[in-house]
Amino acid sequence: MDNALEFCLRLARAHATIIRRLDTVLGGHHGLSFSDFMLLQSLANAPGGRLRRVDLADRLGLTASGVTRTLLPLEKTGWVARQADERDARVGYAVITAAGHALLDNAHARPMNTRRTCCGTRKTRNWRR
Repeated sequence: MDNALEFCLRLARAHATIIRRLDTVLGGHHGLSFSDFMLLQSLANAPGGRLRRVDLADRLGLTASGVTRTLLPLEKTGWVARQADERDARVGYAVITAAGHALLDNAHARPMNTRRTCCGTRKTRNWRR
């Protein structure tokens, strides 16, 4: 196998493993996935805690419909709200709510051994699988 292809495949497996482990940690303690966490973090870092849905899609590497599907459960739980643009009815914003900020603060406050969570221990680490 080509070295470049092998590298890309190993990188993809490592990425999938890291995301799966972060999903497990965040889901077990806070009930959200790592992609939900990234979305909330993007909104929290945005001016006014809001982003146009198209900008959110761009930041997260999702399609517009992918952002809509991701936002729906977050809106139902009250962590994110919709906001219309006062000047342009075609533009919609996703806004992090106070409950979303509280959840994000709680997730940040929880001490998480990032290296162990992402990379495992010597016993569990095996990127070649």
